[in-house]
Amino acid sequence: MITKRIIPCLDVKNGRVVKGVNFKGLSDVSSPVELAKYYSENGADELVFYDITASFEGRQLFTDILKEVASQIFIPLTVGGGINSLDDFDRVLKCGADKVSVNSGAIRNPALIGEAAKKYGDQCVVLSVDIKRVDGAFHVFAKGGREDTGIEAINWIKRGVADGAGEIVVNSIDTDGVKGGFDLEMLSAVCDAVKVPVIASGGAGNIGHFINLFKTLPDVDAGLAASIFHFGEVKISELKKELNNNGIIVRL
Repeated sequence: MITKRIIPCLDVKNGRVVKGVNFKGLSDVSSPVELAKYYSENGADELVFYDITASFEGRQLFTDILKEVASQIFIPLTVGGGINSLDDFDRVLKCGADKVSVNSGAIRNPALIGEAAKKYGDQCVVLSVDIKRVDGAFHVFAKGGREDTGIEAINWIKRGVADGAGEIVVNSIDTDGVKGGFDLEMLSAVCDAVKVPVIASGGAGNIGHFINLFKTLPDVDAGLAASIFHFGEVKISELKKELNNNGIIVRL
């Protein structure tokens, strides 16, 4: 079994980290710079930084805050939000990102994945997919979960990987912020469809949810969460200790 990664996620709006439920009702949490530094020093394997309203507002990602975050951490940083072109890839990589996450930009221009993979390498391109059940089917949503594209999610993910996406983040809108556990059905469907690293996002409420995730779906590479880490409900060091006690390999 490969080493499992634990990844905190900073959802940033107007320069502050926020958190909601089912992608709605956002409330203020903290400074992204302070949180990023804390996670870097306290056992996080990677960090994800999403400028969550950039696509919806039709603007570029806030690079001043990103530069400050990148300067404070010593773990890999994935950045997303308002990524619509190779210029956007170039800009955030120059600000200190290690990987770039595309979502709405790839929906608008699917060729972007292949172009970016060719220029920067598959390992740099992360396809983040916001998925919600619609009449029993997995649909891709755009613009921070606001817009149902009607695209079937599993086929979309297969296409993205074929084009060069080196990693998939599965954001379950149905379980986001509910803290009832990861969306195992959705994640299983994605793991069966592709052979690149899959990151589970949406639904973590306690340590047991991570144990259940990795025990049930050993092909999932990483667990991503926000509020339970931000509010101190779960400490990453304690989570990793329990994962290790349960035979799940992590970096201690």
